Amino acid sequence: MRRLAVLAAASLLLAACGTEPPAPSATEGRSLLPEDRLALPEYDLATFEALLAELRGVPVVVNIWGSWCPPCRVEAPELAEVSRRFEGQVQFVGVDILDTRPAARDFILQADWPYPSVFDPTGAIRDGLGYVGQPVTIVYDARGTKTFEWVGAVTGDQLREEIRKVL
Repeated sequence: MRRLAVLAAASLLLAACGTEPPAPSATEGRSLLPEDRLALPEYDLATFEALLAELRGVPVVVNIWGSWCPPCRVEAPELAEVSRRFEGQVQFVGVDILDTRPAARDFILQADWPYPSVFDPTGAIRDGLGYVGQPVTIVYDARGTKTFEWVGAVTGDQLREEIRKVL
């Protein structure tokens, strides 16, 4: 009986002392924002929301797109132009949905987008943000508050006007 009590006490002591601290995050110390515009890391909604939180302090334009989407192709040159116009003042981030990486990379090169996109093969980010369809363009101010949303092809004039409001 005494041996059983000693074993139970030892087990409790080991359990209390033997717990390991949580493993550091894979991104600890690194930004979630892809440095390479063609990297297309796969993100889920939680990771994308963490990226938005990380970007607080600077206005952000999010564009949800797919290489197979005709309206996305229509707006692509305007997104490239506006993103260059506000480079260093606003962070653009694309969310490529329901796509393949090779087709998405070709599209990014054709559109000549200078900003990164993340890869969402199931559309979970779009759906989780409450949108249906694509393209979707969202502007967040530096506090992370959504100030503008547009479903469909956004024009350069629309986007410039909305960005000026948050600068």
